[in-house]
Formats: sequence, structure tokens, C-alpha cells
Amino acid sequence: MEANPGLLAAEVAQDTGDTPAPVGTAAILISAIAFGGLIGMTVPGSWAGEVLSGWVDTTLHVMIFLLFFELRSTAIIRAFSNFRFLALAWAANFLVIPMLGFAVAGLFFSGQPLLFAGLMIYFLAPCTDWFLGFTRLAKGDAELGAVLIPINMVTQVLAFPLWLWLFANSSGLVELSAMPAMLLQWFLLPLIAAQSIRFLLNRTLAPAIRQALFSAVSRSVPFILAALVFQLFAGHVGAIAINPSVGVTAAGAVGLFFLCTFAAGEVFSRLGRLDTPQRTLLSMTMAARNAPLMLALTAIAIPDQPMVLAVIVLGMLVEIPLLTALKHIQLKRAGLVT
Repeated sequence: MEANPGLLAAEVAQDTGDTPAPVGTAAILISAIAFGGLIGMTVPGSWAGEVLSGWVDTTLHVMIFLLFFELRSTAIIRAFSNFRFLALAWAANFLVIPMLGFAVAGLFFSGQPLLFAGLMIYFLAPCTDWFLGFTRLAKGDAELGAVLIPINMVTQVLAFPLWLWLFANSSGLVELSAMPAMLLQWFLLPLIAAQSIRFLLNRTLAPAIRQALFSAVSRSVPFILAALVFQLFAGHVGAIAINPSVGVTAAGAVGLFFLCTFAAGEVFSRLGRLDTPQRTLLSMTMAARNAPLMLALTAIAIPDQPMVLAVIVLGMLVEIPLLTALKHIQLKRAGLVT
């Protein structure tokens, strides 16, 4: 089927112009952690644990639907003209980075299977949202980055059961026989519903109205994510507070991971003979992780394990200033800042 040129142009504009503001997202998440922790420590545990935690599944459904709604399926059409770069980025994200992540997680959380699993789940999934904003700010190839979004999203969700089997099965927390039903309920059905609605809206709404609606969806995602983080911390702050050193250790692990991905990105860029915008894009997609989706899927697959979820949230918070530093490095190397 031939693509609609006007629709394709609108999708590209939205891909490169409506990505979430990472710094604002960080502030929202920190507020959610603080208020969630305060509620969990001051309000009777039965209310925080039962009432707030009882809404977690609803929040998860909404967030997963919105994340899948944001997928621009027309971006796949642009993939065939950039196959060499996309193959390089896919190999970096799904073959090399898992090995780097395994080494880093083992160095920091060896002998602690829950924390090791949380860190690995965070490391394994490349970002599908705010990496594009950082790529654009660093003058990278954001349009090509938009093509990576559906490829990365589909690959990481399909690989999620394998990751659980490899890195969390030994803990006895994962019931792998339930994975097919989980993927159907939490991935396939929301994906079909979200993309069907998006398809209908693309063909029935005026461009200005459609753009305003899609922008509103993009802006709502950080708040839904914050609601989920608030609920998780309010319901489980006691268990998380018992291990305050975990935050420092996780921050050190994420910092080392960023250094490793930066070095690996340099090697891949030279091997692929990438130009500066593509090199910047590769560096960003290798560094940024898809913590929101992994947080949602992990909360479904490994419920009632707050430390696993806390590691993913902490990784997301540490990631944002590191991506900001990476943006400045790329701009300086391109001669765009002194």
C-alpha cells in the first residue's frame, strides 16, 4: 500500500517535535516519589497499600495504551532507505548492550538476584520517547531516530519474556507459563486497540485537531507515569526505605553503563562510517533506556517486589542528567558549542 505523503510528513513532524521534555519529566517523577513516600509513611498502611495499590492495574493499562498510541506506524515505511544504520543500531541495542549490561549489573549487584534483575531489565530496553528530544537538541538525525521507535518498541516487548527467563527466573518470582496470556492482555490487545484508534483519528480528524490531540497525549504520558510511581512508592515505601544504599549503588551502575555505551557507540560509529548527525543519534539510542515501559511490564510480571521497581525508577532519574551531559559532549564535538 502506498503511503499518504501528507500523512507521512505530519507523522515525521510529530515524531521530531512532540517528544516529552526530559527535565520536566524528572521533576514530575521526583515529586511523585516524594509525595508517594510521604503518604506511605504517614497514612495507615492498609489504606496506602490496599486503596492506592488497587489502582495500579488501571494506571498500567492507561499508560501502556498511551505508549502504544504514540507509535507512528508510518515510520516503518522510511526504514528501507536506511537499512544499514538501522541494522547497526539494532545490533548495538539488542546484542552488544545486553552483554555490557550483564557485566555492569553483575559487578554492582552480584549475589542480589532481585536488584540484579531490576538493573538488567532497565539496561536491556532502548528508549522510545525522550531520546528523540535529546537527539534533536544535540543536532542529531531526529527524523531517522523516529524510524527506530516502532522497531525498538516491538523488539523489546517480544524479547521481554526471554529477558525474564534469563535474569529473573532463578529468583523463583516469574511464572513463565503465564507469559503468553500476559503478552496478549498487556501488549497485543492494547497495541491493536491503540493503533486502530490512531488509524481512525488520522483519517477522520482535521490535521490541526489531530495534531493538538496527539500532542496532548504526548504531554499526558509523564503524568500517568508519575501516577504509577506515586502509587508504587506509597504502597511499598517501607520495603524501599529499608535499603537506602541501593540508590547510591544503582546510580553508580547507571553511570558506568553510560560510559560503556558511549565507548561502544564510538566503535560502532567508526565501523559504520557514520556522519556526525547519525553518530549523535546512535550515541543517544544506545544510552537512553525505556524505563516507563519496562516499569509497567515488570510491575505486571513481577508484582509485589518493590525493590525491582525502585531500581528501574532510580535508573530513569539518573539517566536524565547523564543524557544532558551527553548532549553537551555531542554539541561540542560537532563544533556547535565552545
